Amino acid sequence: QVQLVESGGGLVQAGGSLRLSCAASGSIFNINTMYWYRQAPGKQRELVAGITSSGDTNYADSVKGRFTISRENAKNTVYLQMNSLKPEDTAVYYCKARIRSSYTALWGDYWGQGTQVTVSS
Repeated sequence: QVQLVESGGGLVQAGGSLRLSCAASGSIFNINTMYWYRQAPGKQRELVAGITSSGDTNYADSVKGRFTISRENAKNTVYLQMNSLKPEDTAVYYCKARIRSSYTALWGDYWGQGTQVTVSS
């Protein structure tokens, strides 16, 4: 009853920028922290950035100073602005959100389907 849909991935040259979006919809009562993760081929999924409902953020060391996470609570949407992209940023990017269902009143972690980001050298 809760869906997360990412958009904004694509192919970009090194040094370029992309903006990812992730919109949550469905039976949502409340959203706590929202995250962006990524998974490169042959590697484990890793946390890229997180943002609390009050706007506190944290970043992986590898993206600090280049990526910015933000959210629009009224739209149940989280963004990831990615600048100065490098080939090593190539991965499938996933959003995750801690959501309380308005249907069950229970908290749960929900994932999007992922969006491919490819950075060419």
